[in-house]
Amino acid sequence: MRLSTRTLVEGALATALAVALSYLKIWNMPQGGSITLENVPLIVFALRRGWRGGLVAGSAAGLIQLLLGGYVVHPAQALLDYPLAFASLGLAALAPRPLWAGAFLGSLARFGCHVLSGALFFGSYAPEGTNVWLYSIGYNGSFMVPNLLLTVVACYLLVPRLERLRRE
Repeated sequence: MRLSTRTLVEGALATALAVALSYLKIWNMPQGGSITLENVPLIVFALRRGWRGGLVAGSAAGLIQLLLGGYVVHPAQALLDYPLAFASLGLAALAPRPLWAGAFLGSLARFGCHVLSGALFFGSYAPEGTNVWLYSIGYNGSFMVPNLLLTVVACYLLVPRLERLRRE
């Protein structure tokens, strides 16, 4: 895969912006996870430059977040919650239009990574007698659904303007 300098710079900017936005938390969950706008630059980049570039930028953003203070209980959990979860946002480029479909697909893939990690590595937080998969779906959904809604609104506002700028 050969990428132009413009694509590499745009990917680096999307990665840096995603990491910066991860620190601006609208809501912080007690056992990890938060409501932020960090998905937006990665999904916009994937929609503009394709799924391969989106996977690379997302995995870089997840790796940087991990290195800057990620919570790790196991190496597989670290991979699921950081590089793989954010790389999966690049799958937004595979969805057919309209725009919300891409944001939904990327966010759903990220949600799947967090649910798997939650069920496998954080099941002990589930109340006694509660299915760990249902608990993980509920817990991760409590911050991923608002993230999805914020991402869709932000993408609707940003993507048309970015496309207009690119044509000018």
